[in-house]
Amino acid sequence: MANKNAGKTDPSTAIDKKKRSSSELTSLPTATVAIATPGTATEGLASESSTKKTGWTFLTNHSHVIILLARQPDMVLREVASEIGITERAVQRIIADLEEDGFLIREKIGRQNHYRVVRDLPLRHPIEGHKFIGDLVDLILLRKK
Repeated sequence: MANKNAGKTDPSTAIDKKKRSSSELTSLPTATVAIATPGTATEGLASESSTKKTGWTFLTNHSHVIILLARQPDMVLREVASEIGITERAVQRIIADLEEDGFLIREKIGRQNHYRVVRDLPLRHPIEGHKFIGDLVDLILLRKK
């Protein structure tokens, strides 16, 4: 004898499927857009949401440190780390690299460090070696020569 419910959908199962579908929709990733306006901390830098999809950026953390310190030479390393999204210790290592190779000069003024970016040094890779640190900083911070 054939089951008389064969081919029919159980209403409770259909509701469960709808609930699952709506919960799956709410778990989908969402994007937020941050608009940098003049005078904000993200002015001139890529928004955080632009790197969320794949996690990579066109510039390295070394270049991010240089750009931030060119914009604000007395920036505290904790703020630099927070802005870039890395640890304070990583910023310390990057600054040590940049100082060692002559790209950054640290000056102690009172209890605070001030950093000066050496703008007339060429970029390190042969592909961009015809350009200078100052060119990169100007490009990102939208400065005119």
